[in-house]
Amino acid sequence: MPELPEVESVRRGLEGYLPGRTFERVEVLHPRANRGQEGPLDQLLVGREIGGFARRGKFMWIEFADENLHDPGRDVLFVHLGMSGQMRVGEADSKHVRIRASLSGGVNLYFIDQRTFGYWLLAPWLKIAHIAPDPLEPDFDIVAAARRIRTKKTAVKTALLDQTVVSGIGNIYADEALWAAQVQPQKKASTLRQRDAIALIDAAASVMRAALKVGGTNFDALYVNVNGESGYFERSLHAYGRTGAPCDRCGTELVRVVVGGRSTHFCPRCQTY
Repeated sequence: MPELPEVESVRRGLEGYLPGRTFERVEVLHPRANRGQEGPLDQLLVGREIGGFARRGKFMWIEFADENLHDPGRDVLFVHLGMSGQMRVGEADSKHVRIRASLSGGVNLYFIDQRTFGYWLLAPWLKIAHIAPDPLEPDFDIVAAARRIRTKKTAVKTALLDQTVVSGIGNIYADEALWAAQVQPQKKASTLRQRDAIALIDAAASVMRAALKVGGTNFDALYVNVNGESGYFERSLHAYGRTGAPCDRCGTELVRVVVGGRSTHFCPRCQTY
């Protein structure tokens, strides 16, 4: 599933093409791509001008020029990429196009989603009010986030994945952050010292910033940016998906365990805290 760096890469790509353009026609080609919507999406969107693109954690949305950005009840168009969602500008030669939108100026926007877990949904911004801030937000409070992690009695890996604690971190970057901070993923989050919880979140932020610089992590053709390009941070991974490989820090063979139902990769020698 795309995590914060991948979603932010898509958001930045769209921000460069589409603000100021107006929806002229919207075709929903698969019902799951707009599930939960009251009323035809075409009627809800046509005539509305795109003001910009925003994101919190893994959640991205389109802001409209006629809405007050300070109103939490404002309408936005949520774009959830799910497992395999792509937003493509221009032309899209794919049998998995789920939504096709024609915008002013002759620009086409496509939502491609092979596995159909993603969606577009016009709804009030309050729909994601429960999602915690993410480490790349300008006013992110790392001290408060560390305190939230330390209230959890689950494994620290599970706490990192809890989007109400800190958002944007998924399985890939949780493993990478735990490796960087040398924290054992099965350790109870409530036993972390405050300074170590801060260091762990800081490691997650550093890893995600590094991934963002190269367009995110891509393991197959299902994640691409708006121009069809893939990210290549997988070449820099130290833990995730590297079962049996030597640890880049100490040379010990990396192992895989299941934590909270999620595959988890770590070094049993140097991730001992």
